[in-house]
Amino acid sequence: MARQFRLRPAPGAGEDESNGREVTTLDRRRFMKYTFNAAGGVIAMASLGAVGFASFLMGQASTGSAATGVKYWVPSGAEDTVWYGDMHLQLMKKSHLVAEAANSDTGMAGAQGVWSGMPINIVYIPHEENESKPPAEGVPRIQYGEGRDASGAFVGHGREIFDVTLEDGSPDLTLQPHDNILLLFSRCPHLCCIPGWQLVANDFTADNWLPGGVDAGGNKLFCICHSSRYDPTMLEKNSNRNRNDGSTFEYFGVRLTGGPAPVGLPLIPFVVTDDVIEGLDTYQEWYTFCD
Repeated sequence: MARQFRLRPAPGAGEDESNGREVTTLDRRRFMKYTFNAAGGVIAMASLGAVGFASFLMGQASTGSAATGVKYWVPSGAEDTVWYGDMHLQLMKKSHLVAEAANSDTGMAGAQGVWSGMPINIVYIPHEENESKPPAEGVPRIQYGEGRDASGAFVGHGREIFDVTLEDGSPDLTLQPHDNILLLFSRCPHLCCIPGWQLVANDFTADNWLPGGVDAGGNKLFCICHSSRYDPTMLEKNSNRNRNDGSTFEYFGVRLTGGPAPVGLPLIPFVVTDDVIEGLDTYQEWYTFCD
């Protein structure tokens, strides 16, 4: 099934005259359009502050490069409440997440960030240490389940991610879970607000874990605008719709467990280079649902 998930270029793609392939740019003006085209963007602006949105616009002007470093983003006013509060716009490193996970009862860690001008969430999950263990409270690892669209129709299973191949037929290891890390596009499919990682104190962000992709336990990705929740350890194949032209696309992402959002959040492929986490633009349609 090579190229089944080779996604179409996003709106605004141009033609690369050197090789005939389409390339995609996401400049600051277009990102502002993505951010404020829904009421949710305005609500997020009010909730998170202008400084936060300004930091998004400091990303690279283009997503055309093979890899770009992911940077921390600290919401205005949260400098003293998040563990990465003094690393605003610094490059994310795997060693940072490993060190923070050691302070958690479950061995997990997470942060908000920005990549190529777009908001992301990153999650560190001790999958390699726990993958052979049975489901149990406080023992998180990556699981795979059935994905369904907004109507409830079956789309596919999360394990199909291992069938995605590159042009040469080799597995796409950058999309598969690796390095105990997941990189997620952080726009809520409800109204395109920006989910946070443990930015509010409530049952959904408590430092405990009940595996299984259900709306119980803590360590959920939590949208502070309308309380949609996502389980970052349950992967599924899903689909969403481009709000501009109505086209649909399939993707792999994490499961929605509660709230008004129709589906879960998309995965972004990445690599770790000399400890630095770098997002990849291999698949470009996953952000168009907010267009």
